[in-house]
Amino acid sequence: MAEEHYLELSENPVQFEHASSVNNVFFDEANKQVFAVRSGGATGVVVKGPDDKSSVAFRMDDRGEVKCIKFSIGNKILAVQRTLKSVDFINFIPDYPHTEFSQECKTKNASVLGFCWTSWNEVVFVTDQGIEFYQVFPDKRSLKLLKSQNINVNWYQYCPETAVILLSTTVQGNVLQPFAFRNGAMTKMSKFEIELPVVPKPAKLSLSERDIAMATIYGQLYVMYLKHHSRTVNSPGAEVVLYHLPREGICKKSHVLKLNTTGKFALNIVDNLVVVHHQSSQTSLIFDIKLKEPECAVNTHQPVLPARSIHPYRIPLSGPAAVPTQPPVPCQLYSSSWSVFQPDIIISASEGYLWYLQVRLPPAVRLLQDKGKLMDFLLRRRDCKMVILSVCSQILEAQENGSLPVVATVFDKLNQVYKEYLEAEQSYTAAVESGPTRGAAAQKRPVRTQAVIDQSDMYTHVLSAFTERKDVSHKFIIAVLMEYIRSLNQNQITVQHYLYELVIKTLVQNSLFYMLHQFLQYHVLSDSKPLACLLLSLESTYPPAHQLSLDMLKRLSTANDEIVEVLLSKQQVLGALRFIRSVGAHDNVSARKFLDAARQTGDQMLFYTVFRSFQQRNQRLRGNPSFNPGEHCEEHVAYFKQLFGEQALMKPSTV
Repeated sequence: MAEEHYLELSENPVQFEHASSVNNVFFDEANKQVFAVRSGGATGVVVKGPDDKSSVAFRMDDRGEVKCIKFSIGNKILAVQRTLKSVDFINFIPDYPHTEFSQECKTKNASVLGFCWTSWNEVVFVTDQGIEFYQVFPDKRSLKLLKSQNINVNWYQYCPETAVILLSTTVQGNVLQPFAFRNGAMTKMSKFEIELPVVPKPAKLSLSERDIAMATIYGQLYVMYLKHHSRTVNSPGAEVVLYHLPREGICKKSHVLKLNTTGKFALNIVDNLVVVHHQSSQTSLIFDIKLKEPECAVNTHQPVLPARSIHPYRIPLSGPAAVPTQPPVPCQLYSSSWSVFQPDIIISASEGYLWYLQVRLPPAVRLLQDKGKLMDFLLRRRDCKMVILSVCSQILEAQENGSLPVVATVFDKLNQVYKEYLEAEQSYTAAVESGPTRGAAAQKRPVRTQAVIDQSDMYTHVLSAFTERKDVSHKFIIAVLMEYIRSLNQNQITVQHYLYELVIKTLVQNSLFYMLHQFLQYHVLSDSKPLACLLLSLESTYPPAHQLSLDMLKRLSTANDEIVEVLLSKQQVLGALRFIRSVGAHDNVSARKFLDAARQTGDQMLFYTVFRSFQQRNQRLRGNPSFNPGEHCEEHVAYFKQLFGEQALMKPSTV
């Protein structure tokens, strides 16, 4: 069970002074900062962000109980709400006056429910009678109202990633009105209605702020509604209903997540997965809205994995009282004192910890048996590469014949993503080369995510080791290699020569020369220079490989001297000589080049053969076996005499 915890709390939490009668704790979702305010700020305020470098400590006058406290983006201006009528501001910009200034809400008899910073100097007041959008002038210590909207508000939520505020309106609270903020502009978006399980009579507030959350999933903004079951006998369990909220156009109900249970829930988003925590069972479920359920209605989702608890967490003891031998204290998971914030934050104010929730992929591999579904799931996760490669190795280790269709499915899914990346890269390169076009936005270079598993990844981490295994039948190994090559070809991806080399080596090791011949004859293995060289090197094991190699080089229409260079670099000196003769170029090649190569091999008989061959050529062409001075072969002649004596030199033949 221990290895089945697919969720965990971050190893290094943000630590702060826990909540107490003298210390109030606040959290700002925009900057992800925790504020510990002691005695209204008079005895100190400590602000801690996601990394400790951004922690700030200061004091402020105690002017009453703090209801809300937040920095503007970049910690430039601090805003503090102490009353229902106004918000106070303090400059934190160097060389600006540090004295407080205040702004009352403009609407008479309105109460300020809270405020949100939308940029470093723009702030929105949300009142029970509407919203007021202000620009702050820190140098003048004043605010200017940019825009306001009157509307009855029950409660509000803010999504800092998209700068969208969601207002709950009407008596029942289930008509939601979003507003978007960008560059000093406030845009009213389309309002929408949340379908309540039961409509109360008489009407009363029925939609709680607790049951709504906003988050970005796969780059799109969603409003998540935790729909509790109605208290009827045949009622199904609770569900999470996702409403897609586009910048323009109407908000539509787009996904339903089936929880199959009832009780108290909380929502997080981690790595584009919707995580639903269930308090009474102390477990969590994860949903992937891009995974289609075959047996479900359109966009109805079941949990990807069975419910499991978050991985147990131990709080390390620190401070002067900590004794080195004292064991860490287990943390109470799913505690009623936990507060959950979007997208992936869990705070325990009573213990003074802020954690980021994280997904652990290896347990998912064990829990998700359907390998096709598993690949779909893994390919969408952030840190997936090594997990995917290990899954590929595991599937191949199973080596049942029935697993070949599974292998094919997995390869196709990987290569589909690989192909999409290559196409995006090509279109980006083409756009850059053609230069900027008028009116068209500059194309962004495609980001290579971990889901892009290329041929070198597959070769290095999976296939290379797989072909070395002695306990796997060579037929299965070859079938797997050919399956991967088929998948690459099907996705129109150029197969790298090292994969073909792996196939050839496996065939040769198992003396499957007939199959090798067929693969080459029917062009199952695509022609390439490295492949031709590999075939040449197999000549001693399989003599026809030499001719197969030369045929391949000729098909490649490679320049003859280039082929010679390739052969000589592989120390295939006799092969190079034969090739030159086969294309009728023996009379024109440089003797020195061949003699250099023959000498480098250290094989004296090979040097003798090559030297003799060129002496015979000279005799045929010029009637004299000697080399011309222009051929610069003097050192080779001296070397030949040293090895074999002068008498071994060919003498001019007399007619």
